[in-house]
Amino acid sequence: MTPDPPPPASLATLDPPRAVDEGPRPVLARRIGTVGLLVVVLAGALNFFGLWTSTTIRTEDGWSVSVHYARIARAGLDAPWTVTVQHPGGFGKEIELRVTSAYFDIFESQGLDPEPSDETSDGTDDTWTFSAPEGDTFAVSFDAYIQPSSHRGASGRVAVLVDGREVASTPFRTTLLP
Repeated sequence: MTPDPPPPASLATLDPPRAVDEGPRPVLARRIGTVGLLVVVLAGALNFFGLWTSTTIRTEDGWSVSVHYARIARAGLDAPWTVTVQHPGGFGKEIELRVTSAYFDIFESQGLDPEPSDETSDGTDDTWTFSAPEGDTFAVSFDAYIQPSSHRGASGRVAVLVDGREVASTPFRTTLLP
């Protein structure tokens, strides 16, 4: 019995083997793709794409205001926002904070803690009035998460008001990643 002759080249389903003198197939594109995928996986494992927080502090005329906030976040993540005000000797009866209204548009709000006793808005800024605590430190937290439909960040500013004038203020910005 004799073996069947090979099919004509036009009927072959596989490419002919690569000649040794042509060298190996280019693997650069595969290596670049593999390294790129590895970089993305490592960045995710190291929380590069998650929540990054920051704190800004400003002290003026004996008043100190600090804001702890989400500097970088993504839609759907819980985002901290806490304002701490300090003043040696206490605050009197009330504490007034003025905050940028538009900053809170990127959030789904669960509320402030403590709740202000009074709130007003001029369309650009909200003014919150709180009953002053004992001592020389006051803190208010905003319980919220980034809205799933938010794709752009926002800037804001918080200021402490005494008799209607700003005594200390600090800016902040939250950048949103896709």
